[in-house]
Amino acid sequence: MSRTVRWGVLATGGIAATFTADLQAMPDAEVVAVASRTDASANAFAERFGIPRAYGSWAGLVADEEVDVVYVATPHSAHREAAALALEAGKHVLCEKAFTINEREARELVKLARDRGLFLMEAMWTYCNPVIRRMTELVRDGAIGEIRTVQADFGFAGDFGAGHRLRDPALGGGALLDLGVYPVSFAQLLLGEPDRVQADALLSPEGVDLNTGMLLGWESGANALLSCSLVGHHPTAATVIGTAGRIDFPEGFFYPRHFVLHRAGQEPEEITSGPGPQGLSGMQFEAAEVMRAVRAGETESPLVPLDGSLAVMRTLDAVRERIGVRYPVDGLVS
Repeated sequence: MSRTVRWGVLATGGIAATFTADLQAMPDAEVVAVASRTDASANAFAERFGIPRAYGSWAGLVADEEVDVVYVATPHSAHREAAALALEAGKHVLCEKAFTINEREARELVKLARDRGLFLMEAMWTYCNPVIRRMTELVRDGAIGEIRTVQADFGFAGDFGAGHRLRDPALGGGALLDLGVYPVSFAQLLLGEPDRVQADALLSPEGVDLNTGMLLGWESGANALLSCSLVGHHPTAATVIGTAGRIDFPEGFFYPRHFVLHRAGQEPEEITSGPGPQGLSGMQFEAAEVMRAVRAGETESPLVPLDGSLAVMRTLDAVRERIGVRYPVDGLVS
């Protein structure tokens, strides 16, 4: 493959716009096509970003011979359908998080990608962030000793009416898959898949979670206290507590620019990633990892391994089971 990787963007919402803007600032990436379910939406997005081709169907995008990688930016209720369509057409795929609605759908995508020898990655941009990567290096090297507790939260209060997608079980509504995936992924990045899952939640009249607390436990004795909410303003903070110190992310832990390292007997140390490119959201780091892997002929990223994404989906499934949230697709058998 040439140095420039050619992208197709599947969907035209806010996250697609943010990712496209980051891609277009990268010298080795080119956005060559966009698709929506309607011509009007696809054409408007293409005009906004100067994209040469617009398709009013997903099928048109995945059939485009000039597209190397498809970025799936639909709501997660459509992730499996959209990503599978791209993989079946022979395209590499970066799929937004939560990876799918449930672990069964995620397994189906992973099997399809592996059977076809194609690259597939969940768009967990947090894992690709250089500050997070530095944090994991310090933890691995014993900077704070053995991890005992991880705390993380993500929530905001919004005016989500009964017709909003976040209140619709058919669309995978609720706080957990939109927001809770971040605290869960953060904890599992450090500790792996938990051995025990406990949870409690406030549910909407439609049966999706509005405010959820999770307690994950590991046989090592470590635990994670996590929360997500659509009805409360959270600091989106995280703390990793070890036997010899702790690491604090005071805000925005899922796209951090710094953290504070506290070691026993030493002054706190602030660690940053440097200024970075101006005007970019931070999604360029996951895009760079996708392009590195695709050029190298790799079918998954060591930073965001597929088995890790499957493990996160199993935990999210377990949380939903504990709090009584069930989506219509959960009962389907492929």
